[in-house]
Amino acid sequence: MGKKRRGRDRPVSCTNCGRSVPREKAVEYQKRMFFSTDMKTSEDVTYSDFVSVYYCISCAKHAGIFEKKKERLRRRRERDLYG
Repeated sequence: MGKKRRGRDRPVSCTNCGRSVPREKAVEYQKRMFFSTDMKTSEDVTYSDFVSVYYCISCAKHAGIFEKKKERLRRRRERDLYG
């Protein structure tokens, strides 16, 4: 698109429900993908990569990917204190 225009954001489709959501409002989630040849020999090839998937707010909340900032900060503090 070249220049960034205010008020115009490229829509992405939700991975779960297919709803069209502006990219700025969508929740981006890095999903790990594994690919394997499933050959039980020494020539077995495995490959792992991270793929970006987008969720609308309602699907992300339902799946537990997205949570309120206050709750996220509380969990992060607990994790830093105890582990």
